[in-house]
Amino acid sequence: MEANSVSSLFFLVCLALFMNLKMTQCKVTYDRKAIVIDGQRRFLFSGSIHYPRSTPEMWGDLIQKAKDGGLDVIETYVFWNGHEPSPGNYYFEGRYDLVRFVKTVQRAGLYVHLRIGPYICAEWNFGGFPVWLKYVPGISFRTDNEPFKMAMQGFTQKIVQLMKSERLFESQGGPIILSQIENEYGPSSKALGVPGYLYMTWAAKMAVELGTGVPWVMCKEDDAPDPVINTCNGFYCDEFAPNRPYKPTIWTEAWSGWFTEFGGTIKQRPVQDLAYAVARFIQKGGSFVNYYMYHGGTNYGRTAGGPFITTTYDYDAPLDEYGLIRQPKYGHLTELHRAIKLCEKALVSTDPVVTSLGSYQQVLDISFSKYNVSKGIKREHLAHEFSSKEGGCAAFLANHNPESVAKVVYNNKHYNLPPWSISILPDCEKVAFNTAKVGVQTSHMQMLPSNLELLSWETYDEDISSLDDHKMITSVGLLEQINVTRDTSDYLWYMTSVDVSSSESFLHGGEQPTLIVESSGHALHVFINGQISGSTYGTRENRRFAYSGKVNLRAGTNKIALLSIAVGLPNIGTHFENWKTGLQGPVVLRGLDHGNLDLTWQKWSYQVGLKGEEMNLDSPNGISSVEWMQGSLVSQRPQPLTWYKAYFSAPQGNEPLALDMRSMGKGQVWINGQSIGRYWTTTANGNCNKCSYSGSYRPPKCQLGCGRPTQRWYHVPRSWLKPTQNLLVVFEEIGGVASQISLVKRSVSRVCSVVSEYHPNVKAWHTKSNNKSEVIQKPKVHLGCMPGQSISEIKFASFGNPSGTCGTFQKGTCHSPISDAILQKKCLGKEKCSVTISTSNFKGDPCPNVSKQVAVEAFCAPKAAAITEPNSRR
Repeated sequence: MEANSVSSLFFLVCLALFMNLKMTQCKVTYDRKAIVIDGQRRFLFSGSIHYPRSTPEMWGDLIQKAKDGGLDVIETYVFWNGHEPSPGNYYFEGRYDLVRFVKTVQRAGLYVHLRIGPYICAEWNFGGFPVWLKYVPGISFRTDNEPFKMAMQGFTQKIVQLMKSERLFESQGGPIILSQIENEYGPSSKALGVPGYLYMTWAAKMAVELGTGVPWVMCKEDDAPDPVINTCNGFYCDEFAPNRPYKPTIWTEAWSGWFTEFGGTIKQRPVQDLAYAVARFIQKGGSFVNYYMYHGGTNYGRTAGGPFITTTYDYDAPLDEYGLIRQPKYGHLTELHRAIKLCEKALVSTDPVVTSLGSYQQVLDISFSKYNVSKGIKREHLAHEFSSKEGGCAAFLANHNPESVAKVVYNNKHYNLPPWSISILPDCEKVAFNTAKVGVQTSHMQMLPSNLELLSWETYDEDISSLDDHKMITSVGLLEQINVTRDTSDYLWYMTSVDVSSSESFLHGGEQPTLIVESSGHALHVFINGQISGSTYGTRENRRFAYSGKVNLRAGTNKIALLSIAVGLPNIGTHFENWKTGLQGPVVLRGLDHGNLDLTWQKWSYQVGLKGEEMNLDSPNGISSVEWMQGSLVSQRPQPLTWYKAYFSAPQGNEPLALDMRSMGKGQVWINGQSIGRYWTTTANGNCNKCSYSGSYRPPKCQLGCGRPTQRWYHVPRSWLKPTQNLLVVFEEIGGVASQISLVKRSVSRVCSVVSEYHPNVKAWHTKSNNKSEVIQKPKVHLGCMPGQSISEIKFASFGNPSGTCGTFQKGTCHSPISDAILQKKCLGKEKCSVTISTSNFKGDPCPNVSKQVAVEAFCAPKAAAITEPNSRR
């Protein structure tokens, strides 16, 4: 009996050890169809969320919303310059706590794709490289160069070992199923030739030998050597194929929108086109899609690259900069994901059979230098059918015509396909989703006053006459800016002097001389004898610029002080080590009696940064180091190079917060010592014409904000605030009215929805093992406000054939008179509501034999606010 007990106990212990070993050593491989996790092919949706672009307090909510939106994987770059600010000194705290971020994803039950790079691009300062790397002797970036390879390998090993020590690779029971080495290297490899190819193959071999137990990928690298998987980035990737027939088809960056640059417009990508691009990729055999970005976030501090990239990195992503759901992008993609998951077994078990559903003529305009030619090209409407005993049947019906509806017949059934759309049939019979038919609500966001005052404004003047001579360096000729600052500050002073004879003609009624300064970036303020004389700026496309302006010189010695300002270092290109910023010259005075005076090669003095930076005025610990000037800012004339500070209390509620900086010019802002980032209210220039979802998308296609500040609002994380006595510090370069800065709340103000009675309804699908649908429910119109809000008013409601868009809805010739009453009864006072679209629900059919829809517009308000009377209108 005792022996049997011991044997049983031994068996149980062995079984437990075996099960634990099995659970903690899940294998990740791949075949030509998909990523294979623990023996199962998986179709995976992923989304990019970059941990430094939000706060740790935001991570859990962002990741949960991503999961609720149908994602399986969270993808992030690893930010070398944030983790190794100086050689050998590593930082993994706060927003750079990579382990905490990965474990937060793990707790949510999602996988991780870790893109180590360590070059990342990402509109991030210096492409993610630490600036100190530029000064390693003999270095040449991203090529077959031993100093670079040694540094790059050292950081990659550091990250891999950190992940291994925390058992975070899937092979150890963790969430990391993929890793990336290098990033978008194909163009650089071609430009560098043989050294580029040698570096790329070395990087792949080095990564594989680190033994992570999960596959490695290289995006935009057609030559990626086995076993590394080459992947696609872009607006569309349906024409992409991996470089070996046994590798899966992966889209590492499906661009959900586009970044914003100071002076540019906001770029938006219609969700219909994004969904269409994803469906096109999947019907061609793609099995992994990552949205770049799913949450873009904020470039806090001086992390934005470009140069000229804004502090906001919103990217028109499904989750906006503040972490709020962006509708309809979030909801429409969620329904796409549900529809694809209904097809998953078929998609990963077989290849599609492609059949023609008919043809159409597409007219292409081909422009030449002297004449235009319109050429008709015959295109086909196509069906991609995935059918197997293991996976059942799923079909994609495509209309690639951007102009007109396609009426097609598939399996003896008729289907109407909107322009530039794909219908998904999880059972090869019924449509669960069409990429162009948006049935989720549209949410309009608004910045609302917080009604909190910024108190006790005080100022400190960055007096350039008090620049410390003993801290300056001197040189004959102009020095490159980053070589002097090492990117410890955006600011570098270039100072020299000019002696003017009292006999000069311009001192006796003649024309003032002109100062010309050639610069390679990015902004410049000119001071003559302590007074600002003018400013000028480059752009992201044209970083080199010239200042030309009259200068008020006097007889005797004149001090010329040129403040050169970086607005983020470049993040893309080759030979990072050779890039130049700052004044390159020539610097010339024109209009003197003896001709032009070239100042380029005379003696110059340099001072890094601002006096306020040196005294740490952006921190609560540094503000007491100077005497601040009190008084009314409203009556003061805006001054350049001025520091401002004020205090405020944290607003009640949990809505995201932002600073409204429209009254300011250009500078930087801090709260409680944390840098919100660079601000600049320069006007956006672009073409803000109407936007259509159909037809190929490029960033110039759908622009917003022309004639307004590129960025007016700057995200203030609530976790950075105390209940009271929060310190706001602003450094203004060119002049602004700080007393008009305000703190605002971001919330949903209005929601709209338009849904037809025949709208595809993926939520109603319940599938059997043979993938046949059991139940098809009627579609519903859904409305929802933010948590803490409720629907306060139904401004418009119509069941019939209404026309218009959100904010311009109008009743049509067919309208149910009880539409208002039905929506009010179901929705007023509620955070969320839904109404089934049926004639019985609306007490009759207002127009038999006519296809009907429900259009509704509603307002959201805090739950404490009174509900508007049903018949009132705004």
